[in-house]
Amino acid sequence: MKNYNNTTYAILGILTTDCKSGYSIKQLIDQSLNHFWKISYGQIYPTLKIIVEDGLATVETSSHESKPNRNEYYLTSKGQETLKNWLEKPIEQIPIERNEILLKLFFGSSQSNEATVLQLTYYKQKLEARYQTYLSIEQAISINKDNDKDARYWLFTLDYGKRITKAAIEWCESTLEQL
Repeated sequence: MKNYNNTTYAILGILTTDCKSGYSIKQLIDQSLNHFWKISYGQIYPTLKIIVEDGLATVETSSHESKPNRNEYYLTSKGQETLKNWLEKPIEQIPIERNEILLKLFFGSSQSNEATVLQLTYYKQKLEARYQTYLSIEQAISINKDNDKDARYWLFTLDYGKRITKAAIEWCESTLEQL
């Protein structure tokens, strides 16, 4: 069986939702996945092309009155099997986070203490805003969780983000106290 990159598997997974067009796939990425998995708009259509060429999905052109035709993508049984096999494989590595504030802090002795405090304060504010965003997303998902088979799993990933963000806020507070 051919190995694909994680972007391909992410798009296969998205095709299990109601998102069927390139545009709706991008919307889901921007609203949900973007918090933990980045996929650029320029990756979507080339990946969809590969998925179709490899028989993992089919494409149907739909026409709507007063709107341009749009391509809609549907997983094939081969695509579902490929996604399932990938989902059941153990993860290959623990992700390494690229974090600019940690990089700057690592070399913090080369800047003033005031500058470090300002950067950490700003970072903490951004984290607090992110945490509020997560709470809003959680509320929106919870409203429809009984009607959506994916909601439970979306809440699991959201809980991870909330916990990581809360821990980072606490780390900022502790570090700022020490500075």
